Amino acid sequence: MASQKQPFRARRALVTGASGGIGEALAVGLARGGSDLVLVARSADKLEAVAARVRRDHGVRAEVLVADLSTDAGVDHVITSLADSRVDIVVANAGLGSHGDFADDSEERNRTQIALNITAVTRLVHAFLPGMLARGVGGVMTVASTAAFQPTPGMGVYGATKAFVLSLTEAVWQETRGRGVRVLALCPGPTETGFFDAAGSSSLEGGRQTAEQVAAVGLRAFARAGGPTVVSGLGNTVIASAHRFVPRGLMARMSALYTAGD
Repeated sequence: MASQKQPFRARRALVTGASGGIGEALAVGLARGGSDLVLVARSADKLEAVAARVRRDHGVRAEVLVADLSTDAGVDHVITSLADSRVDIVVANAGLGSHGDFADDSEERNRTQIALNITAVTRLVHAFLPGMLARGVGGVMTVASTAAFQPTPGMGVYGATKAFVLSLTEAVWQETRGRGVRVLALCPGPTETGFFDAAGSSSLEGGRQTAEQVAAVGLRAFARAGGPTVVSGLGNTVIASAHRFVPRGLMARMSALYTAGD
């Protein structure tokens, strides 16, 4: 069984967006700590490769669920597939961004971001949190962003969805305190993943952390079961804290310079 010193051992963790990037790094870190895994993403081949890796390297069980979490059907598939089994940890990592002015965004792209970044996270946490509370053990990690702390011109919908994730996670942290469930919002800054390619942006090219660095910060904080939020990296922490001291209008202008791309 898991202990305070080994909080992930003998747990079963659901990790979304596990086919690469931060999700894969979090899955590998949990497996290293002794957790069995349920890996979720759209790419079966990539998921199977991650599953094979953690089975080989860490001797844990790893299941694969192929699902598009930007659709109701995809979220339904995950929830119904796991309805009769134990899920001890939910890592809600899957997310999508889009770069460009809000007026130029397509309705479909906005709907997809909201569905994946907000609706799927909300539904998955809501589906499995009651079981954790009933057992008095478990954990929820959401992956928000430093974009959650201030407006993000050029990535307005993305930043707004991550602000939702951060606010929801902090509220759930307070509601579940003292009930045996760890709750944490991991807030990375720019990270070396495929995110910016998918978002259609070449901005923030420099100073990115690796997915492994971000995951290590998140898992250390998750294991400590301290506050509801952790920001990965000193520079990102400074940026995330700026909203406390800078007027909102100036913060928006500063953010526009930071996120400016092609």
